Amino acid sequence: MNPIWGHLVGVSTLILMVLFVGLWIWLWRKRHKKVFDRMAKIPMEDELSGQDSKSNKESKHHE
Repeated sequence: MNPIWGHLVGVSTLILMVLFVGLWIWLWRKRHKKVFDRMAKIPMEDELSGQDSKSNKESKHHE
């Protein structure tokens, strides 16, 4: 096996680790909190809108 292969693997691993840590730091910045909080509430809003339409159908059915 060529010794350069080991250096390429080591450099690519280092680059990927730096990218991972950089992305992690960028995502955990305070300015992203508002967006992430809003995105975290999306499943609850879908569930509530589904319940509203279900209750509307049931109320029409009982009339």
